[in-house]
Amino acid sequence: MSVVTRFAPSPTGFLHIGGARTALFNWLFARHHGGTFLLRIEDTDRARSTDAAVEAILDGLKWLGLDWDGDAVSQFERRGRHAEVAHQMVASGHAYPCYASPEELEAMRAEQKAAGQPMRYDGRWRDRDPSEAPAGVAPVVRLKAPRDGETIVNDHVQGEVRVQNSQLDDMVLLRADGTPTYMLSVVVDDHDMNVTHVVRGDDHLTNTFRQVQIYRSMGWDLPEFAHIPLIHGADGAKLSKRHGALGVEAYRDMGYLPEALRNYLLRLGWGHGDEEIIPTERAIEVFDLGGIGRSPSRFDFAKLDNLNGHYMRLADDGRLTDLITPLIEAKLGAGIGDAGRDLLTRAMPGLKQRAKTLVELAESAQFYVAPRPLPVTGKAVDLLGVEGVALLTELAEELRPFDAWNAGEIEAKTRQFAENKGLKLGKVAQPLRAALAGSTVSPPIFEVAELLGKTETLARIADIAQPR
Repeated sequence: MSVVTRFAPSPTGFLHIGGARTALFNWLFARHHGGTFLLRIEDTDRARSTDAAVEAILDGLKWLGLDWDGDAVSQFERRGRHAEVAHQMVASGHAYPCYASPEELEAMRAEQKAAGQPMRYDGRWRDRDPSEAPAGVAPVVRLKAPRDGETIVNDHVQGEVRVQNSQLDDMVLLRADGTPTYMLSVVVDDHDMNVTHVVRGDDHLTNTFRQVQIYRSMGWDLPEFAHIPLIHGADGAKLSKRHGALGVEAYRDMGYLPEALRNYLLRLGWGHGDEEIIPTERAIEVFDLGGIGRSPSRFDFAKLDNLNGHYMRLADDGRLTDLITPLIEAKLGAGIGDAGRDLLTRAMPGLKQRAKTLVELAESAQFYVAPRPLPVTGKAVDLLGVEGVALLTELAEELRPFDAWNAGEIEAKTRQFAENKGLKLGKVAQPLRAALAGSTVSPPIFEVAELLGKTETLARIADIAQPR
């Protein structure tokens, strides 16, 4: 059997983080088996579906690196096929037209509620002849669901799950205007697209019992099911925006790398031994549905930050420069040019060791390409008082005739200068950091001086001696 999975989002908003994980699991399972990963946009809710949301979903999947096979399918464009199946079910006796008016159904529910009964359709048109239909009422089409026995779903995650058929009613397949419902459309599309494995959130589990009945009414083979527990916040509560229930584009804007987010989402509810760092190639190699746990996973930004820091240290320096340059240019309000990009790329090995997000990386790198005079912030201001400025002015004169401009030689010369003054190296190096980086935090300051070059280093020291 060739594995076929699908991701089927509704385009009513962004690609949220739970949906991204569902897409990832489907993608990995298909790639692991050398199968097919399909994308279906479930846009039958025309009032809430938007083109902007479709684009956001496509962009989110592309950014995550989850490529789908073939073209994305619009469920709405297949509505004629869905209706055709509903009419086939009527012809075979597995569905029927229901002429109950909205007012009649509302009265039925009110009676059930008053009697303490479950509110569900009572089957009043289930066995009636359509010749009894009231004039002027357009019928819906309902599934003639089995009333006896039970429906059993053997789920890869949840195990064997059962429901008594008496708890399920005759759901609507076609609305009175002839448009198909979600429950019908999903089944028809999954069948027609030859989907072999339906991997989705466990909030769909109750839908599955109803959908199984449609498969059986049509005599179609069932796909295999895997219902994934939902993601909760770190406090165990249902995931909300404050926990991280954001669109994928928000994580991109917060400075996360797609490979880090893939690894993090993979470990949210799935495991393979003690492995935490699982690059995508390794994930494709080992992913299986048996590794999905039954308990809800908890979203933890601290773990995501640490994982992102790991992948940033592995990332190509030029790529990181390309990613942070727009952030720096937006902050500076000016371009940094090719020379600025080259400087950032050469500085990247030292910069990326400490940052956990691209936003942090951009903030820590900005001083390299900021225009002079460099702004000095926070505690760095205190280091550039009269004493600090005097020391650096003298140091600059010691360095000015110096030709061997590399970190080792600059450090040796500065250390000798400090010893001659009877000072520890830090008493000179810290003011130097404040002058060159504008703060008390930077990569090793002598590496910074080497990268800036002799002319720029001396110019920045000279700047701090000028009145501000």
